[in-house]
Order: sequence, then C-alpha cells, then structure tokens
Amino acid sequence: MQVILAQPRGFCAGVVRAIDIVDRALLKYGAPVYVRHEIVHNKHVVDGLRQKGARFVEELDEVPDDAVTIFSAHGVSREIVAEARRRELHALDATCPLVVKVHTQGRQYAAAGRHVILIGHAGHPEVVGTMGQIPAPVHLVQCEADVARLDLPADAPAAYITQTTLSVDDTRNIIAALGRRFTNLVGPNTRDICYATQNRQSAVRELSQRVDVILVIGASNSSNSNRLREIGTESGVPSYLIADGSELDPGWVRDANVVGITAGASAPESMVEDVIAALRRLGPVEISTMEGIEEHAEFRLPAELADATLAPGARKTTEISDARLVAHTVAG
Repeated sequence: MQVILAQPRGFCAGVVRAIDIVDRALLKYGAPVYVRHEIVHNKHVVDGLRQKGARFVEELDEVPDDAVTIFSAHGVSREIVAEARRRELHALDATCPLVVKVHTQGRQYAAAGRHVILIGHAGHPEVVGTMGQIPAPVHLVQCEADVARLDLPADAPAAYITQTTLSVDDTRNIIAALGRRFTNLVGPNTRDICYATQNRQSAVRELSQRVDVILVIGASNSSNSNRLREIGTESGVPSYLIADGSELDPGWVRDANVVGITAGASAPESMVEDVIAALRRLGPVEISTMEGIEEHAEFRLPAELADATLAPGARKTTEISDARLVAHTVAG
C-alpha cells in the first residue's frame, strides 16, 4: 500500500501557541491551572494536558477564586473577560492571534457605523466569542440563503468578517452573495483569511487527485477537520474522519492502492504516526510526502510566560512580530 501524506497538515501556529501557554503556565505556576473550554478541539491534546494538571471547565463559575485561568484558542466574549477581572482571576489569553484580528476588525466596522455580518457556524466557540466581542448586533450567516434573509436595506452600510476555520474557498460564494445584496459593503482582504485553513484545504484538493481513499485525522468536534473530510468527499474520493489508529476500519482501505492522510490544524503528528502504524498492521506500507507549502508562522507568547522554559524536546514558540506571519512555498 502506498501512503501519501498531505503537506501541510496538523498543528498550526495558533494551536502550538495555545498548547504552549498551558504547558508553560503549569511549569511556572504549578497544577492545577483551569482552562475554559477545550484549549483546542482534540481529545488527545486535552487528555495529555489534563494528565499534567490542567482542568477543563465550560464556565468560570467552575473556577476557584485566585486560580490561574486560561481562555482557549477559540476566544471568548467581553462578558467572560469582564467576569474574570471582577473575580480577580489570574487570566491568560490563549486566543489565536488571527481570531483576535477578526475581533478587532469587527469592532472597527461597528465603530464606523456599519452592520457587522459574521460568516460562520452557529454555536461554534469561536463564533460565540466573536459575537460577544463586538459591542453591536452581529448578523450571523452560514449560507447564501441566510444572506437573502437578512433584514437590512440594500443600501445599508455593511461589513463582513469570517470565522477563521473557514477558507477563502468556503466563503467565496457567501461573500459574492453579500456583494449582490448590499451596495455599500466592505470586508477584510482575502490575505486576512487564516493561512492554515486555506493551506490544508488546498493540500487535500491536490491529494484527492492522487489517492483512492483519504483519512483525515482530527476530532469530531473540530470544524476544520470536518471540512477537510468534506472536501475529500466533494472531490470524489471516499474520505473518513478518525481521531487515531484505533478508529481505522480495514474495509475502508482494503481495495485501495494509494491512501492519502492529512490532519486538522489541532491534530498532533503523533496521531498521524498512530494511523500509519494501524495501516502497517494490515500489510506493507510505502510512505511519501506530497510537495506543498511549508509554514513558518509563529506567534508571540504572553510576556509573563516567556521565562517558563519547556523541557528539552518540547514545543517551543519563538517570539516574533505578527509582520512575520508568512507561509512560504517551497519545492519538495
């Protein structure tokens, strides 16, 4: 069996930063530290941090007074931030900087008197947090039909922002529908769309041209991982979302000559290795990695954690400016 690994795949810079914040907080302040919501949507990551002393809660009333509290990578509302301050909790913000950028854009549009329209999935933690960060009503649209139902005049000053786990491809048709619906519409440059989401989706589209089956490694509640599976299916290739090798159904790959593997932005490479090990138990495997984009994005950690050094071999996030958030295309 030939196995082709997508490039890029797995952890993005925002996920690395969020996990590092929990790791370093545990190192500096000791266990337990409390994390509101799963730090990222991956059970293996969450379980690993829980074993180190992180405690995951859904609401701040589950956090003891004076406890170190971390907001997840998805972001939280202004009300959550205010409650943490009122209770004088020692709060650390692990919100992905790209999500913070969306929050800032939304507030700027609202301050300019525009109706803010958020393209995203109802109920997703990032969407809930973003809507709670903008001090004005936010109109959520999930599809083109939602655009038609917006109760706003055609000439109303409007602006759109997007959930970061949606790519340029995911939002293109909805943005076009908004452009037809409103005569005074503005929105962020497509370069502001999450680079990791777009890169992983583009890689899956290319992967689908080379394989018989696609295995997407990620959690069932991970928006970006589910979308990768959908793209594989839309490309005409049977595609399956699995958390690890234990969920592999041998029947999926029994007649496949070439199997493609990718991983969502919150899935660790160890789970890719686990799935490969499961395939090896079925027979000989030859592995290659697809040419693609090599990502070099890194995000600055909170200053108070800069002196908390991780153990040798652990992840390290280098402090660099947002201006160096880039994704370089390389051959091989």
